[in-house]
Amino acid sequence: MSLASFYQQDRPAISFELFPPKTEAGERALEDHVGQLMQFSPSYITCTYGAGGSTREKTLEIVTRVKQQFQVPVASHLTCVGSTVDQLRDYLARARDAEIDFIVALRGDPPADQLVFEVTEGGLEYANELVSLVRSEFSDFGIAVAGYPEVHQEAASAELDMENLKRKVDAGADVVITQLFYNNDDFYRFRDAFDAAGIRVPLVPGILPVTSLAQIRRITSLCKATLPGELVSRLGEKEDPDWQFEVGVQYAEKQVNALLAGGVPGLHFYVLNRSQATMRVLGACL
Repeated sequence: MSLASFYQQDRPAISFELFPPKTEAGERALEDHVGQLMQFSPSYITCTYGAGGSTREKTLEIVTRVKQQFQVPVASHLTCVGSTVDQLRDYLARARDAEIDFIVALRGDPPADQLVFEVTEGGLEYANELVSLVRSEFSDFGIAVAGYPEVHQEAASAELDMENLKRKVDAGADVVITQLFYNNDDFYRFRDAFDAAGIRVPLVPGILPVTSLAQIRRITSLCKATLPGELVSRLGEKEDPDWQFEVGVQYAEKQVNALLAGGVPGLHFYVLNRSQATMRVLGACL
């Protein structure tokens, strides 16, 4: 089944994003959480990796295991950071041999010791170049790329950011998955601009239910997403973890219900290797 075809069904497509655990205990816990999430019949599951490809081998191991154990299509993230074209080809060939279904093609963020992205000698500079490589040499892979409802932090303007996105789609991307956001109006404005730019692939909102104020402040500071003041105030009323979990889940339920009513073709959940919050949201909204 093609990646885009998941978003042409009667029900919204659901997908989940994992990251490679650092310990054996983390791997066992991840297995349990994925098992819980499978009750929502995800269309596919993705797995990211650390800056500079620091956990790339573990990523391939995780997606291979998830596919074998749960019989679900899987996608590996792949970035331009720290890799030559030949190294990217090697990874893609091994992913193909492991029967990975899709690639999430990203330029990637610079490693912690670099202030700005630096092109690796013999590597690629932009995500659209990576999409072109996958499409031209590994055409069996479906390809997802990233979109930014609040504009990529390095983009000079929303207009230029949308032009960059269109280049990725024109190079062969099948689906656009957005960065997390907490104001649906930002997504709707982005979708309007997406349509006006003539981009004709599924646009899928990325959702991260808040479970901790400190954690989400850290995450949004890195990706420059906005936290609504109302949500921050509500979360900050109590330092109790259970309180913050409940506030975050209730907010996500309202956000997701509104997006579904607004006609989105699917939802991509950043689950942070846990299942409880996402299960609560999906249980209330589907």
